[in-house]
Amino acid sequence: MNGRVLLVLLVFLLIMGGCSGQVHEEVVAKAETKKSRDVYTEIQIPVIKDFMPRLNYVPRSNIQTHVVLHFISNAAMNPENPYIYEDIREIFVNYDVSPHYMIDREGKIYYLLPETRAARHAGKGELPGYPEYKDDLNDYSIGIELMAIGTEAEMGTILSGEAYKKIPQEHIGYTDAQYQSLNRLLEDILGRNKKIGRNREHIIGHDEYAPERKDDPGSLFDWSKINIEGE
Repeated sequence: MNGRVLLVLLVFLLIMGGCSGQVHEEVVAKAETKKSRDVYTEIQIPVIKDFMPRLNYVPRSNIQTHVVLHFISNAAMNPENPYIYEDIREIFVNYDVSPHYMIDREGKIYYLLPETRAARHAGKGELPGYPEYKDDLNDYSIGIELMAIGTEAEMGTILSGEAYKKIPQEHIGYTDAQYQSLNRLLEDILGRNKKIGRNREHIIGHDEYAPERKDDPGSLFDWSKINIEGE
C-alpha cells in the first residue's frame, strides 16, 4: 500500500512540475510580448531604428496629444558640413536629450526613441490653452527633429555671425525631401495617436512652447507644406 501511495505522489509531482514549467513559460512569453509591444511602436513607414542609449526609458504617464517640431545641426562645430548623422547623435548622447524621430536632408527618418517613452526634447515652457503642460510637454508630446539651420538671427545663440557665413547656402532651411518624409511620418503618427489633432493646435514648433529660449523650427520652415488643417 505504501508503495502505491508513493507512486501516486511521484506521478502527481511530475504532473504538477510539468504544468508549473509550462505556466512559467507562458507567463514569460506574455511578458516578453507585452514588453515588445511597449518598446517597439508599430510604425508603418520605413525608418532607421537607432535607439538612444542610457536615455530616460521611463514610460510616459500621460497620453500624447501633441507633436513638437525642432531643427538640429552640428553647425557650431562643423559649419561647412553640419549634417553628419553620427555627430548629431553624439550631441544627443552628450547632453542626454533626444527626440523620438529625426529626419535628415535626404528624407531618411531615424527612429531614436519609442513613443511610449517621454523623450527629452521640449524642456521648460508653456502652451496656451494647456496650463497643466507647463514645463511638462515632454510627457504629452512626440518630438521630431529635422536636420536644418535657421536664419543668422535664429542661430545667434549657437554660433557667431562669422561662423554662420561659412555655412554653404544649400544647408540653410529645409529640403523638399524633408517635407515629404515629415508628412509621411505625421500621417503615421496621427493614425496611431487619436488624441493628436491634424491641426496647428496639436502640431507645433518648439518656439511656440518656449519662445524665450528657442527659435526652431524657425521662420524658414514652411508650414504650408505640411498636410494639416489650416495650412
